Amino acid sequence: MAVKICGTGSYTPSYVMDNNGIAKLVDTSDAWIRERTGVERRHIVSKETTVSMASEAGHRALLRAQITAAEVDLIIVSTISSNVILPCAACEVQKALGAVNATCFDLSAACTGFVLAYNTAAAYLASGVYKTALIIGSESLSNLTDWKDRSTCILFGDGAGAAVLQADSRKMYLPKTHSDGGKGGALSLKSRHDWNLLGTEHPSDGDGYFMQMDGKTIFQFAVRKVPEVIREVLEENGLRQEEITWYLLHQANKRIIDAVARHLGEPIEKFPMNIQEYGNTSSASIPILLDEMAQKGMLNAGDKLVIAGFGAGLTWGASVYEWI
Repeated sequence: MAVKICGTGSYTPSYVMDNNGIAKLVDTSDAWIRERTGVERRHIVSKETTVSMASEAGHRALLRAQITAAEVDLIIVSTISSNVILPCAACEVQKALGAVNATCFDLSAACTGFVLAYNTAAAYLASGVYKTALIIGSESLSNLTDWKDRSTCILFGDGAGAAVLQADSRKMYLPKTHSDGGKGGALSLKSRHDWNLLGTEHPSDGDGYFMQMDGKTIFQFAVRKVPEVIREVLEENGLRQEEITWYLLHQANKRIIDAVARHLGEPIEKFPMNIQEYGNTSSASIPILLDEMAQKGMLNAGDKLVIAGFGAGLTWGASVYEWI
């Protein structure tokens, strides 16, 4: 038993900050950022929240799937930047959409989050536990960004993407996923609440309470592990690279995506990118890209897609999906 994507949706904030805006905050330039990351602009929350963006992306996905909110019996929201802790973001999305029959929970796996949410929902659907799932990646990373740190503030943006899944009778493709907590310090973020537990003074902004990243380590990790896991998932499912129409990678850095394409020996044209418009939106990046491709008519029945995520944890993984 496989799954089918019945509809997709996305939402990004209306406020846009281009690289010239970043250059007003830190010592950088538009040319410097484009060369090193591929990012030209990013969307930043103003009145929006992680929950409101997730709800709107989910609403749009349901409309395109022609499925009512009442038909949804599973909602998974992947996020590391929710504006609520209790109740979880998924329950807040349920309330906003009126999905009264859904079981809801959040998933935290950073930039691999949407891949793991897809795998989780697919397993539930294939087993018959649920019939219709709404999976969403939604992030307000601007709230976790140190806007004085040039190594990170040039990268991140905000947004949400969603997909509606249902069980399907076709062959199921098995995913491949990995984690390495021993190297988790390469991309980290402390809770702003642990100072109370420790009995220490209120932390300053520079004490790890914004995202901190060892860019060189993350780059080396990604360009090594992503091609490996893509080859793994293709071998697991008896597929050849030439059978893959599109590789939808987490939009972290253009140089990473270029390097993965080179390592696989695949043309860069098979690796669609929108990082130039949105920056790195963590778990929202793949579903935003998927929705854009769907709305542009880039996806045709029979196209085989590899979706691959990688990031904090460290976590990484890939799944195969055949578009219908």
